[in-house]
Amino acid sequence: DSIKSMAEEILDRQDGFFVPVGLSLGGCVVNELAKIAPDRLEGIALLSTNARKDNEARKRVRRELVLMSTKGKFKGVTPRLLPRFLSSEALKDEMLTSAVMEMAEQVGPHNFALQQDALMGRHAHLDTLSDFHKPSLVLCGDLDDLTPPEWSQEMAAVLSDVECVILPGVGHLSSMEAPDAVSAGLIRLLKRIDATR
Repeated sequence: DSIKSMAEEILDRQDGFFVPVGLSLGGCVVNELAKIAPDRLEGIALLSTNARKDNEARKRVRRELVLMSTKGKFKGVTPRLLPRFLSSEALKDEMLTSAVMEMAEQVGPHNFALQQDALMGRHAHLDTLSDFHKPSLVLCGDLDDLTPPEWSQEMAAVLSDVECVILPGVGHLSSMEAPDAVSAGLIRLLKRIDATR
């Protein structure tokens, strides 16, 4: 139920150096890794995420969603959020929307609540990123409502060795809406890392 504990578990399970890639909440974990173990990281990828802490309005929304989930309405959470996860065009893709719904169901109400608690308790990390000088990728969709492009640009502005990619016509779940473009960005990142070895 904390971003720090998630990052520490990754460090415990992972040997040697690595390149963490995180989308949304996962990106918050990558930011924490860059803070507590920058020497273990060869680079980072921050997808559809941000380096801010939650303000009170966002915390209030999260608490409402958790309350819904604890009242047995967990399946109602995802349909409510679906338009915030996907672009209007992607919402027409039944296979994609079904995959997102299935993912939410696999998470379940207990883990959903833990994730929301972790997000509400996270710290801001712009200072962390300004001290991180290894190859980085910051990527999001230009239609991302949950973590808007200006938040990605904000992170990219403080990173010293970064490629910032804003994908046109793409919502929050960038890796699902635009897997080829996201993969291409990750490949470019890995090539940049190889060039520094």
